[in-house]
Amino acid sequence: MQETTLVTLNAPLVLLTGAAGWLGGRVAAALTTGLPEAGLLARGGFRVRAFVPAGEDVSQLRDQGLDIVTGDIRDMESVRAFVAGAEGAVLIHLAGIIHPKTVAQFEAINTQGTINLVTAAQKAGVRRAVVMSSNSPIGCNPHPDHRFTEESPYNPYMGYGRSKMQMEKALRAELAAGSPMEVVIVRAPWFYGPNQPQRQTLFFKMVKDGKFPIVGSGRNRRSMGYTDNLAQGILLAAVHERAVGEIFWLADETPYTMKEIVEVAGMVLHEDFGMTVKPNKFHLPDILGDVATIVDATLQYAGVYHQKIHVLSEMNKTIACDITKARKVLGYAPTIALREGMRRSVDWCMKNGQAF
Repeated sequence: MQETTLVTLNAPLVLLTGAAGWLGGRVAAALTTGLPEAGLLARGGFRVRAFVPAGEDVSQLRDQGLDIVTGDIRDMESVRAFVAGAEGAVLIHLAGIIHPKTVAQFEAINTQGTINLVTAAQKAGVRRAVVMSSNSPIGCNPHPDHRFTEESPYNPYMGYGRSKMQMEKALRAELAAGSPMEVVIVRAPWFYGPNQPQRQTLFFKMVKDGKFPIVGSGRNRRSMGYTDNLAQGILLAAVHERAVGEIFWLADETPYTMKEIVEVAGMVLHEDFGMTVKPNKFHLPDILGDVATIVDATLQYAGVYHQKIHVLSEMNKTIACDITKARKVLGYAPTIALREGMRRSVDWCMKNGQAF
C-alpha cells in the first residue's frame, strides 16, 4: 500500500500560477483532492487561487474548488488583482515558457514576469514564495557520471537558461536585501506524467514507430521528474522551515541514460499496453547534436527559436542532478520511478484521446 505524505499548509490562501499546465495541474490536485495514487495530500484550512492566461480550459480547476483569476504575468494590473488580499499567503509560481514563438519571450515571461509577481506579492504581504526554476541555468554536465548540486555554478544553456538564471539572480538579490517574504527556489528537469502536452505524447509515438533519435551512444544521462514526485517536493518546499532562502534540485531518484529512457518507454507500450513497437534503429552521429547546438545558438542570437533544432541539440547531452539536499532538508522522497511513471503517462494518454 502506498504510504501517504501529508503536507500541512498553515496559510489562509495558496496562490498558484501555471495551474492549467502540465505540472501545475498535478499541484492543484494535490492541494485540493489530493493525489492518492502518489500518496500525496495537502491539508489545512486554506483556499487556492489560480492565475490563468485567457483562453485556458479551467473547468477542472473550478471543479476542484479553485478561485480563478485570468491575466498575464507581464501585466502588472492583472498580477496585482491576483495577489489582492493575500496577506500571509503562500505563493507557488510554476508559470513560465519553455518553447516560445520568439526568444524575447523568455526574458519577458520567465524573468520579468517573475519579478512582477514577486514584487506584487511582497507588497500584498505574501509570506512565502516557492518559485520553479530549471536545470537550464546550470547547463550541461561535463560527462555522464557528473551530477549537478545546488553549489554548481551558473552556465546557462541558451535563451531559456539565461532567462531562468536572471530570474534566480533577481530572487537571490531580493533575499540579500532583506526581503520580508520568504523565498525558495526549486529546480526541475525534464517532466513526464499525466496531463502531458502533445509534444510528450509525440515522444511515445516516435518510440512506438522506432523513430526516436538516439544521438551518439545513448549513454548520456538525463534526470527526469515524474510530475507527482515534483509536486511532493514543491509542497514540502512550501512548508519546511529550513527551506527558506534555499535552492533545491527535484527529480526522480536517479538519472537515466537516453538509451534506457527509450527502451523503457518501448517496454511499457509493448508489455503493459499490448502495442506493436518497432525496433529503434534511428541512431544519429554524435556530431549532429553538436551541429544542432551551434545552429540553435546562432538562431537564438538572431532572436529566432526553432523547437525541433533546440530539442535535437540536447539529445547527446548529459543533464543530471543530485537530489541529496532535498532528501535531507525537505524529506523529499520520490516514490515513482521511470517504468511506473511511463506506464501512468501512457495510461492517461489512452484515457484522454491522445492515441499513438
